[in-house]
This record gives sequence, structure tokens and C-alpha cells, in this order.
Amino acid sequence: MPEKVAVTIAREHFDAPDAAALRQAQRDELDARYGRDDHEPGEKPTAASVPVFLVARTADGTAVGCGGLRPLPGGGAEIKRMFVHPSMRGTGVAVALLRAIEDEARAMGLDRLLLETGTAQPDAIRFYEREGYTPIPLFGAYVGSELSLCFARPL
Repeated sequence: MPEKVAVTIAREHFDAPDAAALRQAQRDELDARYGRDDHEPGEKPTAASVPVFLVARTADGTAVGCGGLRPLPGGGAEIKRMFVHPSMRGTGVAVALLRAIEDEARAMGLDRLLLETGTAQPDAIRFYEREGYTPIPLFGAYVGSELSLCFARPL
């Protein structure tokens, strides 16, 4: 089992170089799992639609994880671009990052978070279920997607 790693987590601009590199690494991993087709329904996240974006860094400043919040019409927010570098999985980085995202949501006055993950990501499904997220019907642009699974958690 990997050793636990301490990280600092802070807001960064969605388009900052390290944030963009982490998001690209996520896209590369998803392309490998699903193929290079457009496997994300709906509007692609942008700096304008994801006003809260966090980056996790190790003690030496290496960016190892990210995730953000996209407010939803009608209330709540969706977790977007949650990603931890594969070499850091199992070290506690994902849990720390998820808790920081939840704290940001609470600070925004939100009481519920939603997310979408894919059917070819059993590791992500297990992670979210272990962290208290429960399956919900597909929402928004994910309705009708054969590759999507949606989850929610009250805060």
C-alpha cells in the first residue's frame, strides 16, 4: 500500500499552467479508457463555468491533483475535473482534495454536491461511494448517456 503523502491545496486559476497540465493528464487517461471520441456530454468546463478550481501540491511544489466546482442552475454544484496523478493514488491525496472541494462548496453556501463519472472508471466509483456519495439518476447533459454514472452527497 502506498505511503500517505501530505499536500497543500489551494485555489488556482482554471487555466494556470499546472491546472491545465493536470486536466490534460486526466483527458489522456479518459481517452485511453473510452477511446478518443468525445466522451463527455454537455458543455465543456471553462474558467468561466468553474469559478472554484483547486490544485493539490506536494511539499516540493509538484502539482499532483485537481478538482473544481461548477455551479448548477437551480442550486448545488457539480464537481468537475477531479483528478489525482496515478502515481499518487492511494496516498490520501484524493480524499484531501475532495474534502477541500466540499469545504469550498460549504463556504459558497451550498448544501449538496453532484458529480458524474464514467462506467469505465471502477476506481472512481468505489472512491466516491466510500466517501459518502450515493448514486442518483443521470442529470443535465448526462441524461441518456450510456457511459455516465451520477452521484450526490449532502454537505
